[in-house]
Amino acid sequence: MANMELMLPELDRRKTQAAVEAVLEKYRIYKTIAFEEREVLVTASYTERFHGSTNVTSDSTARTAIFNVDVQRARQTYCETIDQIVSRLSEKERVLVTERYMKDDDVFDYKIYNHVFDPPVSKDTYTKIRTRAFYKMALALSDRGLINMESLSSTRKERQKLG
Repeated sequence: MANMELMLPELDRRKTQAAVEAVLEKYRIYKTIAFEEREVLVTASYTERFHGSTNVTSDSTARTAIFNVDVQRARQTYCETIDQIVSRLSEKERVLVTERYMKDDDVFDYKIYNHVFDPPVSKDTYTKIRTRAFYKMALALSDRGLINMESLSSTRKERQKLG
């Protein structure tokens, strides 16, 4: 049997953080802002029709219903996917992501590492936990097609610059 090595990609930490934070921001918006269903227009509208296909019918009620169901379902599926990904993180990573990024807008990092973690952790430890969590989330989000992994990869030149 051939020896297969699992090669995990090297990701640019800042790009990865920005991409995962954008996904979590979209999640928070979907969770906190109610979906506004479209209303059906019942007033007839007269439009000038030129010669052409006269057998095409317009069903605005069906289009509106389909939109309302599809968009609502897509938002729900998106949130369920993010919840599932976060649930697979380690306990500290899950607490960090949930408390910092998935609840309120005005939560700051220092509140999490000083007041939420029990016992409190240092800023450096917090950064390591977040980096690990975002790396795992980036891999999972990439598998589901929610972020592009190639845009997060650090190039050889970037790695040389960093040291």
